[in-house]
Parts: sequence; C-alpha cells; structure tokens
Amino acid sequence: MTEELQIRICGDSSLPTLVYLPGLHGDWTLIGAFQVALKGRVRFVVVTYPRSLTWSPNDYADAVDLMLQRSGIKTGWLLAESFGSQVAWAILSKSNKFFLVEGLVLAGGFVKHPWKWGPPLVRWLVRHTPKIIGRWLWKIYEAYSRFRHRHSPDALKLIDEFRDRRTDLDLQAMERRLASLDDYDPRPIACQTKLPVYYLAGLVDPLVPWFLVRRWLRLNCPGYRCGKTFLADHNVLATAAAGTADTVVAWMETRKKGCCRRSDVIFES
Repeated sequence: MTEELQIRICGDSSLPTLVYLPGLHGDWTLIGAFQVALKGRVRFVVVTYPRSLTWSPNDYADAVDLMLQRSGIKTGWLLAESFGSQVAWAILSKSNKFFLVEGLVLAGGFVKHPWKWGPPLVRWLVRHTPKIIGRWLWKIYEAYSRFRHRHSPDALKLIDEFRDRRTDLDLQAMERRLASLDDYDPRPIACQTKLPVYYLAGLVDPLVPWFLVRRWLRLNCPGYRCGKTFLADHNVLATAAAGTADTVVAWMETRKKGCCRRSDVIFES
C-alpha cells in the first residue's frame, strides 16, 4: 500500500452531503463533469482508495467510515459507482458505523454480480493483456474520453491525470478489487435494506447488466425505489453528467420531503 484512503470535500457543511465511492479505478479522475453539473447544490465528498493488494469491501467500508469520522461528516447519501457498490453495501452492514446513511444511489453498480463469470473474466484480461496492448487500450479510452468531454474543460483537465495514475501497482490493486468480488456476497444486506435505494444506468453497458440488477432489486430489496437509464455507457456519471446530477439531487430532495415511493423505471436520453 502506497497511500491511505483519502477524501476530498467540496461544498459548505450546511448543504446535503453526497459521498462518492468510485469504481474499479478508485479515484476522482472520472467524476469531474458530474461534480461541475452538481452546481454546488450538495456538499460533495469524493473518496480515493489506497492501492491495496489485500483489502476486502469490508476493509474499504471501515476506512471510509473512519475518514468521514475524522472529518466530522456524520450523515449523508452514498453515490456508489460500479465496484463502489460493494463498498456501499459493506458500509450499510456496519451496525457500529459513525456515518449515518440517508440513502443510496447505485451508478452502474450491483449486488452480487449477475454474471458469475464476469469479474473473473475481466480479472483474467487485466492480468494477461500484454502491456503494449494495454497502453493502446488506454490511449483509445483517453481519446474517447476527450471526445465525450470536449465541451467540459473541467473534465478534460482530469483525463491526463487519469492516464498518469494507471501505474503497474494501480492495475494490481484493480485486479485485487475484482478478486474480492469472488468471496463477497452482499445480497443478505440488500434484502434487509429499507432506506431509499435508487439506480442509474447507461444504456450501453458491457460490464454490468443493469436490467438484471434492477430486476433483482425490485424483487428483493425493500428499500429500492426506482432507476433511470440514460443514453450513455457504464461510466454514466461522466457520460450523462447533467442528467444524472439533476436526478441524484432530485432523489435526495424527495427523501427530505418524506415521499420516497416506488415508481416505474424511466428512460432518458
């Protein structure tokens, strides 16, 4: 491990708190456009994971709770992207946690991944892809990101940083996060979760079958309310930043007004 878990806080303490748990990449470098689209309506807390080769979702959850405690952040919503959903479920399972969760928004997240072979396949690809091909894949993703965020200077600034942070140790930490999914099963936690749970998805998502996840949540999670699907990809918070930011803020306000009821799945472009 070369660093401890870190958080960045943007916004006044008088605002509603939204804690972002990143996906497999583990840092702030893909959330710039979404943060800009929030327009200062929430206190936005961004978590950056350590490059640990041993941690489980429960370890991440304990570290998040400890860091929020050190920062005096007692309550708020969780925004869990992809792998971050596993950290979110682990946080919900802690009976002695300092941080009180008011609601959960999953962005391309999952409970137990619907495809048992999915995470192992991605882990195998990460481990066996030749470095020269890996570098080309990162370049392709970088070019794609620059095209998608060509109208957002704040997001463009983070693309170079995203590329530079993808070191060998960083890739090993990503592989470890994938491996931790084999033994971790948060379905019993989700089945007992009664606080509001919402779901954001990108229509084109080759990594997480969002339609299966949402179906499972509707049938098994008593707190599940609804979801929205955007014309976007797996990284829906970045590729549909304006729409997802407005939606998350609206869901948080709905909770505050005390009218969190279930509704039909909505599609938005």
